[in-house]
Amino acid sequence: MDVPIIDTPRLRLRPHRAGDLSDCLAMWNDPAVVRYIGGKPSTEQQVWSRILSYAGLWTHLGFGYWALEERASGRYAGELGFADFHRAIAPAMRDVPEIGWALIPAVHGRGYASEAVAAVVDWGDRTLRSPRTVCLIHPENAASLRVAEKSGYHVFEHTEFSGAPVLFLERSIGG
Repeated sequence: MDVPIIDTPRLRLRPHRAGDLSDCLAMWNDPAVVRYIGGKPSTEQQVWSRILSYAGLWTHLGFGYWALEERASGRYAGELGFADFHRAIAPAMRDVPEIGWALIPAVHGRGYASEAVAAVVDWGDRTLRSPRTVCLIHPENAASLRVAEKSGYHVFEHTEFSGAPVLFLERSIGG
């Protein structure tokens, strides 16, 4: 399946490329990025597997993750999208498109996450067949919680995942 390209005023959401490996690896090794997402850096092999799995999501599910870049500079800025990772997780989170995002620290605080998530949610409202989408966020990740809430997500459960506290959030398609 072709990955749709989405342009926002400042950002381009595009398919991942093999050449994104070094930028992705740098991002997934930055303590500010992994602090609330597992807490430890990823190896090159893990990041490469992640990039390959993103292509597989699009092929098999018709949705997936985009690479995020600044339109003005072309600089890699992060990634975001929908997935079904088949996590060993609560039934309320299974078989539902799960949105997620991670941005490089150099662009934190610029509103890029809100801009990109809004574009992806809009795409999901027009494309996904599920009645809702979900996400999980560490309760101390105030910035991501604000982004999720701006996009219409609300908490429906406080729990743990992989030994860490987590909030489960949901949003109805179209709302």
